[in-house]
Amino acid sequence: MKTKSVNKGIILTIMTALLLAIPGVALGADPTVESNAIAIDTIWTLIAGFLVFFMQAGFAMVEAGFTRAKNAGNIIMKNLMDFSIGSIIYWLFGFAIMFGIDKAGLFGTTGFGMSDTFEHLGLSIPLPAFLLFQTVFAATAATIVSGAMAERTKFISYMIYSFVISAIIYPVVGHWIWGGGWLMERGMIDFAGSTVVHSVGGWAALIGALLIGPRVGKYTKDGKSHAIPGHNITLGALGVFILWFGWFGFNPGSTLSGTNPDIGKIALNTNLAAAAGAAMTMIFTWLKYKKPDVSLTLNGALAGLVAITAGCLAVDPLGAAVIGALAGILIVLSVEFIDQVLKIDDPVGAISVHGVCGCFGTIMVGAFAVDGGLLYGGGSALLITQLIGVASVFAWTAVTSLILFGIIKATLGLRVSEEEEVMGLDIGEHGMEAYSGFEMKAPSVNL
Repeated sequence: MKTKSVNKGIILTIMTALLLAIPGVALGADPTVESNAIAIDTIWTLIAGFLVFFMQAGFAMVEAGFTRAKNAGNIIMKNLMDFSIGSIIYWLFGFAIMFGIDKAGLFGTTGFGMSDTFEHLGLSIPLPAFLLFQTVFAATAATIVSGAMAERTKFISYMIYSFVISAIIYPVVGHWIWGGGWLMERGMIDFAGSTVVHSVGGWAALIGALLIGPRVGKYTKDGKSHAIPGHNITLGALGVFILWFGWFGFNPGSTLSGTNPDIGKIALNTNLAAAAGAAMTMIFTWLKYKKPDVSLTLNGALAGLVAITAGCLAVDPLGAAVIGALAGILIVLSVEFIDQVLKIDDPVGAISVHGVCGCFGTIMVGAFAVDGGLLYGGGSALLITQLIGVASVFAWTAVTSLILFGIIKATLGLRVSEEEEVMGLDIGEHGMEAYSGFEMKAPSVNL
């Protein structure tokens, strides 16, 4: 009996010492419900931010897979550097423009270089965690443009563009809708950025691709479009799956709260829209072209994801599936129109996926929102607000991008030489090959 008592005493002593050594459990520390909630919300936001960061790999794989092998290294370099440059400039300037205090609802004017506490935001998580989460969103907007201008853009010109969009173009839109600006005051709903992130990138891509012109050999003399297949559809598919995975951080993470029960609904709506987008694109291309198109179906999944990003919290699962399915049809029609009617060369379909479907998804919130949507008895007020927001963002992004790309084109130049383009940007811009040692098939005439 004495031995048992001694052993029991030793065990109690050890357990007490361990408890005292654990922060928040030690006597006198007494964790509160509030402090636990802050910890959970912070961890959730950071994990979601890490998922969104991983989307950079997805964008890189999609763009590299959908384009030719001779430009793969250049594409990887652009995706690496637009995030690196964007992270620094957004920290110094972009975040303050987006979330600083303003007087006219147009852009923030305080907190440059993170010189403010941003207490007016009323955050429930530490400011550095919020900054990181917003940084990966800004980088997403910048990297969208890379695909539409792939295979013929000067590397230095792309770097300048990435700097400006991360510092000014994207943050101004973010302020209007998320930072307390005039569209936020009006009641516009863009929960995770169909317009703030995706349409900004998509419309900038439209202007960039328009000004730089099509790739050599893309259109015949009579204007007929000539398909230029990507070199690795498997790599492109991997990129789409990575993006789909990352979107579970993009949308649910925008709650900034791991204790918010809506994260389950948002994740479900996100998945349903992506699945419906891919399924509808497959069916539509099967009927239209007599065979299901692989690359368009991959973009169909992305179209559904982009479209639901604005209303992932506002709509119900049925609405999410319908929005995704409609986006799956729209992506096919948009790609054809931009390529064959407008004669704008977009190698990866970025304009259609992000610009067109981003705007479409934002507008659809006005119809499908359970609270205030036209189809749910809410009248037309929200729909009108969504239309105003989409039009305003298009005007801002198109005009500023036109000025930016116009200046770059007139000074440094946007485009590499024809010789460099035919040889490949890996050699011309970086002096290396992505697939060194592999024998490449001889290119067709003018390719």
